[in-house]
Amino acid sequence: MSGAPEPALGFPAELLLAAQGIRVAFFDVDGVLTDGGLYMSDAGESLKRFNILDGLGLKLLQKAGITPAVITGRDCAPLRARLKALGVTHVHYGTEDKRPAAELTLRQLGLDWSQAAGMGDDWPDLPVLRRCAFACAPANAHAQVKAIAHFVTSLSGGAGAAREFCDVLLIASGRYRELLEDFS
Repeated sequence: MSGAPEPALGFPAELLLAAQGIRVAFFDVDGVLTDGGLYMSDAGESLKRFNILDGLGLKLLQKAGITPAVITGRDCAPLRARLKALGVTHVHYGTEDKRPAAELTLRQLGLDWSQAAGMGDDWPDLPVLRRCAFACAPANAHAQVKAIAHFVTSLSGGAGAAREFCDVLLIASGRYRELLEDFS
């Protein structure tokens, strides 16, 4: 097989139109980048399980000029290590009120809500998702979040849902095929 690879993904045109012009993508952690389970060691330390597909999705967003930003109500060493390894620099840990954190990130990047997308799974994510130009929910999200989402992934949080969200943004940006060629 030679030449440019053919993308295997397809999304409805109206979905891709809604996702055009995105420059920052907000992500929750528990239930989005993880399966939402709380794993605790005997010492009381929080353990996290991340999906490698999601990690590459975040790195591809960066290559496409879309800044991944994380806003999470929790803070733990494994999360900090994972986000550092992925090069995610816009992170708000231990943040229960997520809207002000998102607004701070938008100001820092010189962007506005019309250039923002977000992925969340539960009520604390609603204030951000309602304002984003493009909102996404994983398959395992709460019904209230799914009700406002432009896109609900087929996969659950921690099982590749964030990668699905990234893929939509990459195709809408027009950069998917070009990035795929790097893996030919």
